[in-house]
Amino acid sequence: MVANARIIQNEIEWFRTVLEQRFLLHAGEHPLPDPLDACPPPQLDDGAAPYAAILRQYQMKPAERLVLMLGFLPHIKPDALDLFFIQNQSVQRRFTEFGGLTGLSHNGFLPTAETALFLLAGSNLDARLRYHHLFHPTHFFFTENILRLNHRHPEEPLFSAAVQVTPEYLERLTTGKPYQPPFSTEFPAHRLTTPYEWKDLVLDPLTEQDVADMLTWIRHQTVLLDDWRLRERLKAGYRTLFYGPPGTGKTLTASLLGKMTDTPVYRIDLSQVVSKYIGETEKNLASLFDHAQHQNWILFFDEADTLFGKRTESRNANDRAANQQISYLLQRIEDFPGVVILATNLRSHLDAAFARRFQSIIHFPVPNPEQRLRLWTENFVNKPYPLAADVNFRKLADAYELAGGNIINVLRFPCLKAITRTPPLITSQDLELGVRRELHKDGIFLSGQ
Repeated sequence: MVANARIIQNEIEWFRTVLEQRFLLHAGEHPLPDPLDACPPPQLDDGAAPYAAILRQYQMKPAERLVLMLGFLPHIKPDALDLFFIQNQSVQRRFTEFGGLTGLSHNGFLPTAETALFLLAGSNLDARLRYHHLFHPTHFFFTENILRLNHRHPEEPLFSAAVQVTPEYLERLTTGKPYQPPFSTEFPAHRLTTPYEWKDLVLDPLTEQDVADMLTWIRHQTVLLDDWRLRERLKAGYRTLFYGPPGTGKTLTASLLGKMTDTPVYRIDLSQVVSKYIGETEKNLASLFDHAQHQNWILFFDEADTLFGKRTESRNANDRAANQQISYLLQRIEDFPGVVILATNLRSHLDAAFARRFQSIIHFPVPNPEQRLRLWTENFVNKPYPLAADVNFRKLADAYELAGGNIINVLRFPCLKAITRTPPLITSQDLELGVRRELHKDGIFLSGQ
């Protein structure tokens, strides 16, 4: 990261030079040329330093490099903006033309779009108008989620909005690594990971084929949409519903899709999204999708019927609010360019409108006896914990209709029993008791207990 620090330092020094020249020109002390003409930006080497790589990727012009640095400085060198604290002695307050804000805990100067226009054009109205395009929503600063304009008070002038580097690009500019947002009220999601591999996934053949098709889309969507020109017919992104009983592999499949394609998977905490206050749920959903909009992420909504249940006849304000939440979510899912997976135990609990908007609806049934035998074997055979001679996994697979998650839950009980014995063997009786305990959790009590 030494090279990146050197490049950033060079950009800071250039920024300071331009800023100082702009102040001298503004004060009218000397007939100076425009700073952007007189102070060329530093040359970029061809190395892999993250900051330089981003400047090259977007072929940023000097004005764009200055605006980027302006939004970046409060995070890395806030004192470089202290010049803006100079007061206008005639009115005993800061110069209006400098723009800027003060934070609640940050003591430094927080730049606004007005600050950027002063830096680029001073009081030259013609030049200021020419630079307005840098703050238009269609500029790559905003379409690529590099910068954002934070309007604290929407009724105030547009250029009073704070210029901020997004968390994604703050991470990329400093470390070159992908942004991984922490769990918060604005992004109520945890990243899903798994130690398992694709070969460990035990699915019904039809389910396995549907999931394989989904994996193909994630891997080749760019070629399909752009090279094969499917973007003319299809929306970007992939929307799917996983449904089936608990423990049948829905969450594991989502995790493995991410692992196989090097795509982060985030599981949404719906308890943090759904609010009893009218309008708050939509606000929470908006924040969630805004964070994810420009990321190559898979969003996984588990127990999706909590939020995405069937719409009802609007008899009161609560019914109307619930229906509005579903409609809003449908629209955000349709517009999301990444992968959205909704998971539920019962498909019938979801609103029918979702089916029309999904590319696939994938059933995860309880595994059949052959699949259960494979699950028992993969969890117990050729492992450090030894098995007694009387263990019969075929018998267990045929006798008990358990999902993969249930079988993994059973694993703990016989291991706890075996570890206290000499020798530490897992017996058939341990496994039977473990199965019965697991069935008890679902209210199933077998005879002979």
